[in-house]
Amino acid sequence: MDTKINVDDIKISGMTCASCAKAVERAVKKLDSSVEASVNMATEKLSISYDKEKVKNEDIENAIEKVGFTVAKEEKDKEVIIPIGGMTCASCVKAVERAVKKLGGVKNVQVNLATEKAKINYIPSKVKLYEIKDIIEKAGFKVLEMEKKVSVDDDKLRKEKEMKILFNKFIISAIFAVPLFYIAMGHMIPAPIGPLPLPQIIDPSINPLNFALTQLFLTIPIVIAGNNFFSKGVKSMIAKAPTMDSLITIGSSAALIYSLYSLYLVYNGDKMAVHHMYFESAGVIITLVLLGKYFETRAKGKTGEAIKKLMGLSPKTAIIVKNDKEIEISIEEVEVGDIIVVKPGSKIPVDGTVIEGHTSVDESMLTGESIPVEKNMGSSVVGASINKNGTIRFRAEKVGSDTAISQIIKLVEDAQGSKAPIAKLADIIAGYFVPVVVVIAIIAGLAWFISGKGAVFSLTVFIAVLVIACPCALGLATPTAIMVGTGKGAENGILIKGGQALETTHKINTIVFDKTGTITEGKPVVTNIITHGNITEEELLKVAASAEKSSEHPLGEAIVRDCEEKNLEFYKLNKFMAIPGHGIEVVINGSDILLGNKKLMINKNIDLEDLEEKSDKLASEGKTPMYIAINNKIGGIIAVADVVKESSAKAIKKLHNMGIEVAMITGDNKKTAQAIASQVGIDRVLAEVLPQDKSSEVKKLQEEGKFVAMVGDGINDAPALAQADIGIAIGSGADVAMESADIVLMRSDLLDVPTAIRLSKSTMTNIKENLFWAFGYNVIGIPVAAGVLYLFGGPLLSPVIAALAMAFSSTSVLLNALRLKRFKVEK
Repeated sequence: MDTKINVDDIKISGMTCASCAKAVERAVKKLDSSVEASVNMATEKLSISYDKEKVKNEDIENAIEKVGFTVAKEEKDKEVIIPIGGMTCASCVKAVERAVKKLGGVKNVQVNLATEKAKINYIPSKVKLYEIKDIIEKAGFKVLEMEKKVSVDDDKLRKEKEMKILFNKFIISAIFAVPLFYIAMGHMIPAPIGPLPLPQIIDPSINPLNFALTQLFLTIPIVIAGNNFFSKGVKSMIAKAPTMDSLITIGSSAALIYSLYSLYLVYNGDKMAVHHMYFESAGVIITLVLLGKYFETRAKGKTGEAIKKLMGLSPKTAIIVKNDKEIEISIEEVEVGDIIVVKPGSKIPVDGTVIEGHTSVDESMLTGESIPVEKNMGSSVVGASINKNGTIRFRAEKVGSDTAISQIIKLVEDAQGSKAPIAKLADIIAGYFVPVVVVIAIIAGLAWFISGKGAVFSLTVFIAVLVIACPCALGLATPTAIMVGTGKGAENGILIKGGQALETTHKINTIVFDKTGTITEGKPVVTNIITHGNITEEELLKVAASAEKSSEHPLGEAIVRDCEEKNLEFYKLNKFMAIPGHGIEVVINGSDILLGNKKLMINKNIDLEDLEEKSDKLASEGKTPMYIAINNKIGGIIAVADVVKESSAKAIKKLHNMGIEVAMITGDNKKTAQAIASQVGIDRVLAEVLPQDKSSEVKKLQEEGKFVAMVGDGINDAPALAQADIGIAIGSGADVAMESADIVLMRSDLLDVPTAIRLSKSTMTNIKENLFWAFGYNVIGIPVAAGVLYLFGGPLLSPVIAALAMAFSSTSVLLNALRLKRFKVEK
């Protein structure tokens, strides 16, 4: 029965009744006596067990299809990023999300206003990409080009074109809005400034019809310039997903319609109707909104500068060697295995290994280290780094999206496109914002009209409420800060994988550092060789190095390196077995060799004799003693020391100043670990911890109520990094795809740990300021526009002032987010 397996996930389509279910069961049971089958009509699934040596999956599918039914293949979700034009506020975001979610087969939609992109997961068999695009277009937005990878230049040109169009529209509308405002309001300005003179031909008291018609003719070009607001506003209302454009459309349209009605009354001889026109409100509102959108687009462009800088690092061409000739090709044409020539001063196009030449390479774009790195035959080179002096040839090993710089760009793009948990409240409010504002505007207008204030007063209130409301500020508050924060991190070699990580990091109160390669350099050296019995130091080193040559442990590598430097020969291994957390057991020339820690010796009943005291002394000096036993007798100790990084003590001091407890976790014995800990100021030492137990130690700290970050190399420490509230991986640029970490520090510099926490705190402060302003603005502005101040003897808010305030609100949120660009890295 060992070969029998259970399959309970075969989905069948086409069944309509119990007879269908029985037909399927009978068909598959005929295949073999080992088959047991049961069909669930409700779930349309066949649960089946069978002997896999006698029955194949294809047999089952064929049997089902022969009786007239279809096996529905389980289909993987497809993810697509769709750039969307025309989104202006949080309500637009919700409108797109709601529209797309209505399609069957769409599993998840996440729209980011700052990046102007929608990340959509869907099942291709249930919904097509063109249908998703179509529903977005129907909701009143524009799907931008997404078939090809958008370059930095293309994106910059698109943004510049958008800004230019908005600016031109603003200038056109302003040319007409200024005289419109003068004509409509100039004669009403009190002394000493006014009243401002008007020619008799358009004087309202002499020629009221000319006065009204002039305003109409000046308003028409402004409405044409702002036609986008109207078209998008109407579309979104038809789609039952109103946005800020809908508010502008309703407000401006109300002013225009009432003004046209007043014009009609003037035309029919009612000269007093000339004082009840709102052409200037509609015109100036549209002009101010265009100005606000221009500033907003300009500021939004600056939030993504970091990603553009990263994208601009890669060269556009590469020189490859083909048939002994050097040929310049596009970077997209480079393939794995190509031999690439890089001359002094040129950028290295892709990742690879040097096969010829010697040079030094500036890798500061990747590691932040300004000192060039020497490169010889066999050295790794990374795309986008700069070759300083020599000519080299290297073999391409990672191209396109696999290169380190491409992975960094993807990581930063994903982070900038993600949403932080703090944004949920704003998202919920944005979903109801516009309909609620419309209701408030109607209620406020009706209330004033019923109280006897008249149509003009009530319309002023109605328009002011619609125009002052600003869902843009709500929608931009969080994503813009995340974009700038993650971008600032990337500039300084700190890759934050998403909004959640950025938000969570500021809560950290305990940090656990892995010792080897994190607090220390991870390149230990042999410091002491102590022999026991007749064996010589040289012989002990040869035996230990031969045993460790097959090991990948950093301490073992130090012993092997020391043996090589002394030009000693290695013995041939007959057997090798690693004992995790303890050491290794090997056979050399028929002798059984044990090499490892005290635990290994005790488990194997090896008498340590007088070496235990010497071992303790070495450990107290911060060295790691490794015992060597030959044929069950102790042979000696080789002590290895791992040098502490220069930045470790300084980084831990900074963390202490921030009120954060610091722990160190290591497999070393307690004395060695304590010696290292005392050098750098560690609060808590977790020693003699096996690799598989590191995550358990992190969990214990969490159970104490600690909010824990784990800092490790991202490979050996993966379970602990995943267990921690925040996993911080320290590694070179080649390790940027460390899946288990939330943050990757590319420079391997511990000082970046406090910097990452400070950046998180600064970003969170910025987000809270933005949300406070966005909520506060609307909470105060809407009641003021509704006439609350007027109730207590204050002024009534003009729709023009309301439009100015609305334009300022979203721009101020963006400008506040851009303050994060001034974040300084302390060293």
